[in-house]
Amino acid sequence: MEWASQLCENRGLGSKMTDSKYFTTTKKGEIFELKAELNSDKKEKKKEAVKKVIASMTVGKDVSALFPDVVNCMQTDNLELKKLVYLYLMNYAKSQPDMAIMAVNTFVKDCEDPNPLIRALAVRTMGCIRVDKITEYLCEPLRKCLKDEDPYVRKTAAVCVAKLHDINAQLVEDQGFLDTLKDLISDSNPMVVANAVAALSEIAESHPNSNLLDLNPQTINKLLTALNECTEWGQIFILDCLANYMPRDDRESQSICERVTPRLSHANSAVVLSAVKVLMKFMEMLPKDLDYYGTLLKKLAPPLVTLLSAEPELQYVALRNINLIVQKRPEILKHEMKVFFVKYNDPIYVKLEKLDIMIRLASQANIAQVLAELKEYATEVDVDFVRKAVRAIGRCAIKVEQSAERCVSTLLDLIQTKVNYVVQEAIVVIKDIFRKYPNKYESVIATLCENLDSLDEPEARAAMIWIVGEYAERIDNADELLESFLEGFHDESTQVQLQLLTAIVKLFLKKPTETQELVQQVLSLATQDSDNPDLRDRGYIYWRLLSTDPVAAKEVVLAEKPLISEETDLIEPTLLEELICHIGTLASVYHKPPSAFVEGSRGVQHKRLPARAGSIEYVYPMYSSHQQRAALATAVYLVHLQPQHFYLQPLATSVDISKICSFCHYTSCINSPGLAATTCYFSGSYVNIFSNCKVLEIPSIIPLISSAFIHWKHFIHFSFLYQPGGRTEVQSPQPSSDYSERELGGDIGGSPSMGAGLGAAPAAMPASLGGAPAVGGGLGDLFDLGGGVGMPTGSYVAPKTAWLLAMKAKGLEISGTFARRGGIIQMDLSLTNKAMSVMTDFAIQFNRNSFGLAPAGPMQVLTPLSPNQTIDVSLPLSMSGPVMKMEPLNNLQVAVKNNIDVFYFSCQYPLSLLFVEDGKMDRQVFLATWKDIPNDNEAQFQIKDIHLNSDVASNKLQGSNIFTIAKRTVEGQDMLYQSVKLTNGIWVLAEMRIQTGNPNYTEMELSIKCRAPEVCQFVYQCYELVLKN
Repeated sequence: MEWASQLCENRGLGSKMTDSKYFTTTKKGEIFELKAELNSDKKEKKKEAVKKVIASMTVGKDVSALFPDVVNCMQTDNLELKKLVYLYLMNYAKSQPDMAIMAVNTFVKDCEDPNPLIRALAVRTMGCIRVDKITEYLCEPLRKCLKDEDPYVRKTAAVCVAKLHDINAQLVEDQGFLDTLKDLISDSNPMVVANAVAALSEIAESHPNSNLLDLNPQTINKLLTALNECTEWGQIFILDCLANYMPRDDRESQSICERVTPRLSHANSAVVLSAVKVLMKFMEMLPKDLDYYGTLLKKLAPPLVTLLSAEPELQYVALRNINLIVQKRPEILKHEMKVFFVKYNDPIYVKLEKLDIMIRLASQANIAQVLAELKEYATEVDVDFVRKAVRAIGRCAIKVEQSAERCVSTLLDLIQTKVNYVVQEAIVVIKDIFRKYPNKYESVIATLCENLDSLDEPEARAAMIWIVGEYAERIDNADELLESFLEGFHDESTQVQLQLLTAIVKLFLKKPTETQELVQQVLSLATQDSDNPDLRDRGYIYWRLLSTDPVAAKEVVLAEKPLISEETDLIEPTLLEELICHIGTLASVYHKPPSAFVEGSRGVQHKRLPARAGSIEYVYPMYSSHQQRAALATAVYLVHLQPQHFYLQPLATSVDISKICSFCHYTSCINSPGLAATTCYFSGSYVNIFSNCKVLEIPSIIPLISSAFIHWKHFIHFSFLYQPGGRTEVQSPQPSSDYSERELGGDIGGSPSMGAGLGAAPAAMPASLGGAPAVGGGLGDLFDLGGGVGMPTGSYVAPKTAWLLAMKAKGLEISGTFARRGGIIQMDLSLTNKAMSVMTDFAIQFNRNSFGLAPAGPMQVLTPLSPNQTIDVSLPLSMSGPVMKMEPLNNLQVAVKNNIDVFYFSCQYPLSLLFVEDGKMDRQVFLATWKDIPNDNEAQFQIKDIHLNSDVASNKLQGSNIFTIAKRTVEGQDMLYQSVKLTNGIWVLAEMRIQTGNPNYTEMELSIKCRAPEVCQFVYQCYELVLKN
């Protein structure tokens, strides 16, 4: 408890020994006695009474009845008594808010006390009292304390700003505390700097888009200077802040690394891990051929090794972080294998983690040493550890090819021990070795078959069955072995049943004359006697394959299998990058991003390592998913390959194919030797874009590549030039007529126009986009939009409403509305002077908002505003302002200044203001995007009391930049598929259903999908506003 820890903090050793008397069993009537003692004239008696109250509070007894009596004790010069009273107030103020007001005057008075300890104590306590009525009184004392002459008071006040922001964020922003907090980063005292950084970081976490910590080289220099002098926890705050900075180039990155490196020798492990996080991030920007890069790698190893000499719990945290570091940069610890050898007295969780890291560090140079250790571990008494050790031997064989024979020999030795669980684990890993090295170690099969009767675990039985089925031609009695498993078929687990079914079919295809009865028996058991749908479906597939085309069955079932990967348990690269940015936090222990386990983390920003200068990732940072990266990599290469198809001039520099492959990082071809272009995607034929590229085997990659081209003009940081005298912008490339529809989108839907026989529409599509017959052309309308969509009407502008009343603004009254005219956003204002004096010198300013709305210029009020006069002003707006997510999303906070005062008000703008004119999405891209957006992001709405047909509705909506992509009629309903694009590039897709032929029908159904689901509600409001007006 906070009060208990603070109570102990201020005790001497002697008082600790005697204060236990306050925690003795209480007796009846004690509250009455304490009340009398609290009102005693003797200071010592008062202090003793307050100690008793705090003790009772600490053990959970309700002493809130004494609130007024304890508050009366605040008026004292005794620091210890004052601290005790403040602890009581922090605990009970929330339950007694009206009584807590009594203490405000004392707080304010204490904030001006000559003793800095009392000033700091007062402001800290006021920040901890989470009562709205008190927070407004805190502002003035807090402002003074933030500029106090004593650094102890300033550092306490800095933390208090973060606490106050948590209680009332708007108050903190209005009072300008955030700006004061930013100024404290330049403070002369390092602890003040550290607390200011900590407070700003905490506020920034709850407001990810606020850009509070606007880091620049000057600020970074101040933080690095303070780093050497502040306490260990201050160093952690500063290092975590540094980790969020993006250096301009490799020289700045190296400079920061040099100044952070001394923190690696700190005694506090949290400081060490924070320093490692900063270095791991900034190393990304250093060229690998730089001498300093190699020096830094060597410096990182010793502190990580030192962490392993701590207590087991700290060792585990260190090992989980080291696991991430080794996956990203194994060269850091490649010479430190011995420190990860397991000790006899290590807890099991430490042993397992060390074992995992040993495998990751295993190489041809140290494999003999590693195998000797693993063989020793396999004779331990801890069953879980032994299993892991045996599996580790198999992983070594897969990872280091030169050691495979020695690993197999070691596994055979372990099988000879006849220890049941050792034998079973060995068989499981030998199966994986067979997959990695086919036709190499099959001589051991006989030894494995000898232990068949001892197998009782599903995974081991399934592995043995796979071995028998795969190598049936080399096992004389393979049919007898499989038949022995078949006797208890229904008692086996699903995993074993499926493997047994496949193995017997393999055996039949290899020895058809001898095993016909056996295959009929297993197919009958799988299809007729089983309730498991997976087993039954596989049985039917095999049965039909075998009965209709045995040759095809052989090609399918006995096809050559791909080799298994050397590392199947590596963390996915994008996730690994994010976890490296969270070293030293819970995310690095769980190996999960914070969004996976932090409640209410929708605003959590996903962090990534910086890209090396010159890499594709450095130029195209907005693509994160595997398929997006693969699509963009393909598109980028095509543009560099044949730029003339995209109205572009070629770059002066050549393209590094390896960088494209590295950016794409599609796992199926990550080891391919490179790409060789043969034919351009948009040149008229679609065959073999790259000779070794597997990207195009991804089912939905073509629409994504198309999407990358279509949005090309938004990538304004590209370094290529437009052709002289050519187009003013990059045009979206159009597929040539040589494309077949199958090539363009065969997997998107079930309509014949999308490629016959490719299955029904996926679940992610709207129900009405499936393969059901429809009136009016069906899905083909999405590719050949029919009639019915006429010329758009003008966009709807809402009437002006009162935003600021005269009684609240010293006679100035403001009403207004928003409009979008010719692609320009405007704020239409009416200014009315209801005061007795003339108003001049008008100016306007917006607070940070969700979409960066800001005045594009000054507010033009050219003449003085006389009493009882009204002036209309139209203010153009831009989207270049600072961004911060507001609640609600479309809230806008405005400040208007004139010669009298500054006035504040809030208003809400319709989201249709942000709907841009080029928001009509390509039909193919619409289909692919609808499919790609998760179903959880879809919102359903109803618009009632509407008497419009689909054509009129479409025209009205198009006037507000809501574009109809396609129209179709299904069962008496008109279906409109529509797209909207916001100014920040967010796309919104919609499906609108309108009943036709029924004049009394007054309801429309609207489905909206968007990657930012919080937008959907506001888009629906725009639909309703436009259609009803």
